[in-house]
Amino acid sequence: MRVLLVEDDNALVNRLKPELKSAGFAVEVSVDGVDAEFMGLEEAFDVIVLDLGLPKKPGMQVLQSWRSAGCTTPVLILTARDAWHERVDGLKAGADDYLGKPFHTEELLARLEALVRRQHGHASSLLEVAGLQLDSDRQTVLDAQGQQHQLTGVEFRLLRYLMLNPDRILSKTQLSEHVYEEDQLRDSNVIEVYINRLRQYLGKNVILTRRGQGYSLPSTPAATH
Repeated sequence: MRVLLVEDDNALVNRLKPELKSAGFAVEVSVDGVDAEFMGLEEAFDVIVLDLGLPKKPGMQVLQSWRSAGCTTPVLILTARDAWHERVDGLKAGADDYLGKPFHTEELLARLEALVRRQHGHASSLLEVAGLQLDSDRQTVLDAQGQQHQLTGVEFRLLRYLMLNPDRILSKTQLSEHVYEEDQLRDSNVIEVYINRLRQYLGKNVILTRRGQGYSLPSTPAATH
């Protein structure tokens, strides 16, 4: 999953970024409101963390601009813990959740996971699609035969995105955007390598190749072995 972290506090960014990455997020950072507004409108993200006290353009105006332009990406706003009026204003402006500073990273991660699941119609923390059960906390998957597989970070992010979008044809570019960060190499052949690794775990028919288009994970796949 791809998260936009909009925060001008470098110390906080440096603390959060590795935690988000280890939880399976590809992280992009924006440090001011003007840049954040552009990125939120022009690039695809699964969720956005938005601080309100930003240079160049206040976070509340950025949020209003996103919503006015039809951006439906879930947004979690960061506020001062005693600024109840900011929380109310943010929710009225279209925020999906809020978290007061200071906060525990574990709570932020749990809230972001919940926002993304809700956006894709999943209530449980255990993602279940097509006979697969993906455990986000352990980054493991239980296949249709009941075998558990430990996933690497890239394998986990790739499978999670496919499972959050069952029956959709996803191009290599789309998959890359939600697996890798902007400054990482995005070679389409690398995506193919990881798709093949997942097929070795789960069965060759679990993830289908749509020639010239990309890949899809059917919600009701054929026999997996």
